[in-house]
Amino acid sequence: MSLPYFEAFGWNPWILTVETETIGGTKDPWLLRTVPETIPITQTPALPIKLTQRVGLGNIGWRCLPYFLQMGDRLIKEQKFDLIYFSTTVFLTMGLAARWQRRFGVPYVLDFQDPWRSNYYQNAPTTKRPGGRFKYGFAQTVAKTLEPRAMRQVSHVISVSAAYPQTLKQRYSWLRDDQFTVLPFGAPEADFEQLPTLGIKQRIFDPKDGKRHWVYVGRGGADMAFSLRSLFSTIRQERDRNPEVWKSIQLHFVGTSYATDDRAEKTIEPIAQELGISDLVREHTERIPYFEALQTLVDSDTIVLIGSDDPSYTASKLYPCILARKPILAIFHEASSVVSILRSTQAGQAVTFNAQTTCEQLQPAIAQALNTLIALPRSFQPATDWSAFAPYTAKEMTRQQCAIFDRCLLPTPVPS
Repeated sequence: MSLPYFEAFGWNPWILTVETETIGGTKDPWLLRTVPETIPITQTPALPIKLTQRVGLGNIGWRCLPYFLQMGDRLIKEQKFDLIYFSTTVFLTMGLAARWQRRFGVPYVLDFQDPWRSNYYQNAPTTKRPGGRFKYGFAQTVAKTLEPRAMRQVSHVISVSAAYPQTLKQRYSWLRDDQFTVLPFGAPEADFEQLPTLGIKQRIFDPKDGKRHWVYVGRGGADMAFSLRSLFSTIRQERDRNPEVWKSIQLHFVGTSYATDDRAEKTIEPIAQELGISDLVREHTERIPYFEALQTLVDSDTIVLIGSDDPSYTASKLYPCILARKPILAIFHEASSVVSILRSTQAGQAVTFNAQTTCEQLQPAIAQALNTLIALPRSFQPATDWSAFAPYTAKEMTRQQCAIFDRCLLPTPVPS
């Protein structure tokens, strides 16, 4: 989302990535076309996933690491780079940052879209870990080793959540306040502008079948169980009161698992079944291509945003949801930035909770929001305050990114 705007703010990027064929997940050829042709792209191989899965290491980070190391060394030797910018959830590659700074003197910026080393499951010991207890434990052990090395010489840290800087500053005493900026993903206005010209057909539902399709696009997980239980239990109660209304409504949860094939585990439908509304809920664990996801939002009648019980969780998918110009219902922790952004832009309804809130306490507010949505005409578009939304556009976020990059080239301040 930033790539089309970097040059306007004085920066010329060079992309280091893996070859498309080596990726185990969903591929989106349309997404690649949004990268300006003037930007150089260097791709590396990665170890075959069938080979590494035999030892439980299917993660693309492990598979590409030796190639990234070799190609990164080569590029930095051959080219004149002012800065290295890591914006990825493939955290293992961030372990190369300190090496490149030490060997070549190039400063680096780390962009955290999720926490690398997380304390979430220490505070929720009975909750199932992503990938299972062994894999998750191994990943966190690696994080405990590599994260402090990466943070030692970091020039700046960007994060989507205000909670991440607080955690990192408590964890690493040498980090300063001025080394952190909270900066979420920008809103992809250009992608929505070209979407109608691409002729993309989403495969999740038929928008002309007469039903009202409510859509959530994003991951699932145990940390979202409270929001889901609150929503589903309220829907059950409302349907008991007015069953005819709910005959035409179908809820779709799309891309809920990072795993592929038979390794994907449903986390939404089991809750719906437990609470008696399984006939209304369809979970599509497979992650779909980016532009197909946008089309799914555009074709929907209502967009649902499900929040985590972790107050630091910030859904970057909020901006595409707003740009889809559909009614929005968000159920989020009151500390999440999603709540303040949604309310300031007047783009949808937000029902909030905190650590002490129970499902029963949340049900009246959700019921009111559901009845408001049902009463809306199918062609309804929110009266979004686009002037309030302007600071969240991709171009503005890129301007702020580049201002950070500029500061990283200045001499490091000497403590007084």
